[in-house]
Amino acid sequence: MDYRPSDLPAPPPSLPLFLAYPGLDAALPRLVLGAFPTPVYSLRRLGGAIGLPDLFVKDDGRSSDLYGGNKIRKLEFLLAAARRCGAREVLTVGYAGSNHATATAVHAERVGMHGISMLLPQRGAAYLRKNLLLSLAVGAELHEYRSTPRLVAGALLQMVLHTLHRRRLPFFVPPGGSSALGTVGFVNAAFELAAQVQAGLAPVPDRVYVAFGSMGSAVGLALGFAALGWPTRVVAVRVVDDVYASRRGAVVLWRKVDALLRRSDAGFPATAFCDDRVEIRDEFRGEGYACFSPEGDRAVALAAQTEGLVLDGTYTGKTLACLIADAEAGRLEGRRVLFWNTCNSADVSARVAAIDPARLPQRLRRYFGAPDTD
Repeated sequence: MDYRPSDLPAPPPSLPLFLAYPGLDAALPRLVLGAFPTPVYSLRRLGGAIGLPDLFVKDDGRSSDLYGGNKIRKLEFLLAAARRCGAREVLTVGYAGSNHATATAVHAERVGMHGISMLLPQRGAAYLRKNLLLSLAVGAELHEYRSTPRLVAGALLQMVLHTLHRRRLPFFVPPGGSSALGTVGFVNAAFELAAQVQAGLAPVPDRVYVAFGSMGSAVGLALGFAALGWPTRVVAVRVVDDVYASRRGAVVLWRKVDALLRRSDAGFPATAFCDDRVEIRDEFRGEGYACFSPEGDRAVALAAQTEGLVLDGTYTGKTLACLIADAEAGRLEGRRVLFWNTCNSADVSARVAAIDPARLPQRLRRYFGAPDTD
């Protein structure tokens, strides 16, 4: 069959996961934030360059014109939960310039909520500065702390202060949005891909490569594929320390998501984590989180040159580097492979052009004017 890109179809009346299990629709509230389904198409030129003819991409970078990427799927559920409990503010944590913190701030503002970002130091980079300015542009409150213990203490203090001021407790959005509820967004992503496969846009993949940070994307996809009865293996490319992303953590998250889905709709099939479904890869982290690597830089450049696909050096570049290494080593011969692009592709340059970095808190201004360290 000739798989090719096509125009996005009109949005379905409900999520594919909810159409399959209607009980979930009533039990799990959702706000419509993203442009779904995101496109899936062949990467013929990139595949040809690395000897992999059956290479496809699921492009979540195009999930929103405001700020896209993989976080939107999770935020649709998490911000709906915040609204249901009457929260006016959402507080989340991440590193300075965090894609997750930025997406949370942007989409919280869109639905009339105030974002509060609790941040840790990170290496300077162009995307970091852009994300900080975009968060400022949408009115987010930004705090940076020198260490995790200080951030935890600061977050607790801000929760108290904001509760006293607003008379309502801010809603806590976990790192990466990867709670059981947020991860449901990626279970649905598996069902969304299944609908596109059924429509002839791509084959059932043997391998799906996705970044492994807060674990929700990889766990949600693998659980969804298991529920569908697909033999697909998710290759989760770790980009953070194993304190934050591990096999043990993935098992715990899987069980929580499985329990939530079966509690919400008794017809949802029981699933169990197994290593055949999730393969965790460690060897592409480089020197650490947000430290760009030569392999990742090569992957980013190759994706841009062959397909015009915009990736980042922190998550998607390292993920694609793993895929390329496996292809060039012959480990993917005869396999149908899908790369899940989690990087925002919305151009926010115009929105941040007029934002003065001097408006940032003092600690965050140092990222402007200092040389990048990646």
